[in-house]
Amino acid sequence: MSHAIILNDRLIETDVLQLPERYNGIKEHNLYLYVKSYLAETRANNAQVKTRGKVSGGGKKPWSQKGGGRARAGSITSPVFVGGGVSHGPSNIKNYYLKINKKQKKLALEFALKQKADSKALFIVDSLKIPTGKTKDAYAKFKAIKQKNTLFVMQMSDEKTFFAFRNIQDCYLIDANELNAYLIATFRSVVIEKAVFDEIIKRG
Repeated sequence: MSHAIILNDRLIETDVLQLPERYNGIKEHNLYLYVKSYLAETRANNAQVKTRGKVSGGGKKPWSQKGGGRARAGSITSPVFVGGGVSHGPSNIKNYYLKINKKQKKLALEFALKQKADSKALFIVDSLKIPTGKTKDAYAKFKAIKQKNTLFVMQMSDEKTFFAFRNIQDCYLIDANELNAYLIATFRSVVIEKAVFDEIIKRG
């Protein structure tokens, strides 16, 4: 069975929390589809070339149709000429969007959580709030986990907590509404507030 590790306020392990039975039957393909869709949406899609219709010039026929001993040519904007247009090049009007339904998104998130739980890299804590707003206090929490490249998930971050975490290397703090399967899969470990974790479990 998959278990999340429960931590106290000092982020010391106190217990384990068993994930629901339904998490065991989820297929990895759901995560693959979600990551593929997520990365497709982040593509800048700004690569573009000029076709022969967009290249300036070419209003006059370069040479006579016949009598010159050369192949006929209608415009210097043709792709066969240096400086002419490009045929079959990239266009920024291409749509890379890949549809994925809500059920697959949910299954992808649950599978990603299960992967972290199986790797003993999913941690549950009551609160991640840093009242002092000091980076050293946030770093103490990060260091206590003894993990690198960690994602911290809060119900709703405040300004002091955000500033406390933002300068720590290999550490990323997000709100619950930003959580997705791609982020969970990308980071080596995940620390999540219990209120957020309970909400994810209830969605099933």
